[in-house]
Amino acid sequence: MTDHRKRPDLRRKAIPLVAVGLGMAALGWASVPLYDLFCRVTGYGGTIQVAAEGSDRVLDQTVTVRFDASLSRGMPWEFRPAQPTMDVRIGETALAFYEAHNPTDRPVAGTASFNVSPFSVGGYFAKIDCFCFTEQVLQPGETVMMPVTFYVDPEMVEDAETRGLTTITLSYTFYETELDSQAELRQENATAAVQ
Repeated sequence: MTDHRKRPDLRRKAIPLVAVGLGMAALGWASVPLYDLFCRVTGYGGTIQVAAEGSDRVLDQTVTVRFDASLSRGMPWEFRPAQPTMDVRIGETALAFYEAHNPTDRPVAGTASFNVSPFSVGGYFAKIDCFCFTEQVLQPGETVMMPVTFYVDPEMVEDAETRGLTTITLSYTFYETELDSQAELRQENATAAVQ
């Protein structure tokens, strides 16, 4: 004869264990988007802010913005800033350019990751528009100038961690991405129209 009292004990123990397992799986699934949101809101890790428009306040104080460019392993492009540095008044909307060249005999698509250093200034560096927001496709032998419009938020001078900063480095790394079939078709049509 079996003891039926053991089954309710097993259920009482199994239900919380299953709930904990499901909760951990849900947190694991949500951790990447939540971390990304956290970084964008706080500027943590040099994550840059995105703004719809420029600042409404411009200070008499300037900061030097250094521009850095790199390529991931295997990315065949040539990529560099058009100018190595720029002095910008804090709060002023600025426009900088990066140059990309595809020396290959095939179309190459790429996306850029970005950050600023020191990391503490990430919450105060705002991009209004940037080539890094979308995938870039360069045709064989094509060279393009890619713009980034940005400003340094005047609130930076009120933060004890960032108030004395005189130099900010804006860094981009380009990664090759797969050309989707629609992009390839558009590129082929554009090439055919030119010929």
